[in-house]
Amino acid sequence: MNNDITLSDAQRQADEWIKTYGVRYFNELTNMAILTEEVGELARVMARTYGEQSFKEGETPNLAEEMADVLWVLVCIANQTGVDLTEAWRQTIEKKTARDNMRHKNNEKLR
Repeated sequence: MNNDITLSDAQRQADEWIKTYGVRYFNELTNMAILTEEVGELARVMARTYGEQSFKEGETPNLAEEMADVLWVLVCIANQTGVDLTEAWRQTIEKKTARDNMRHKNNEKLR
C-alpha cells in the first residue's frame, strides 16, 4: 500500500480536519504567529541536536514532529489564502533551476 501523499492531499486533509474538528481556520495573522512559533520550536531542536546547545533535563527531541507542525500551519495558511502549493512548488523548482542551475556547481565554497 502506498502511503505517500501529495501537497494537494495535504491541503485537502488539513481542510477536512479544520472543518471537522477545528471549527474554522484561525485568521491569517494568527496563523502567521503560530508558524513563527513552530519554526522556533524546530530551531530549538536543531540547535540542540546539531548545534552547540544541549537539551534540558527531561526534554525529548522530536525533529519529525516539529517539521510536521511547521508544514501543518504552512498548509493551513496556503488553504486560507488560496495558494495551490503544488503549483507554487512547480514554479519554485522552475525558478531555482533557471536562476541557479550552475551557481552552486561553480561555488568554490562548496568544494
